Amino acid sequence: MVNPIPDLVPNELFTQLEKFNFLNERAIRDYEIRKRFADLKKRMSAHEAIEEIRDSYPYLSYDTVRKIAYTLSDFEKRVSEFAF
Repeated sequence: MVNPIPDLVPNELFTQLEKFNFLNERAIRDYEIRKRFADLKKRMSAHEAIEEIRDSYPYLSYDTVRKIAYTLSDFEKRVSEFAF
């Protein structure tokens, strides 16, 4: 698997974590969805952004993508406490 979160975890560390099955694939997916949603919202409406994301994740309902997009993970909440 290619490291989908290089801005958070260096590639070498990601490879090691993956090797020992220490990664939560759902949490990584949700992080990618939130990041993509933020990027798409810069050029389209929230509804359009959610629909475009659903094209990549057809097994997720509209409401599920919306919930993921608008809910910060515990990690992101902790990181935002230290943002300047």
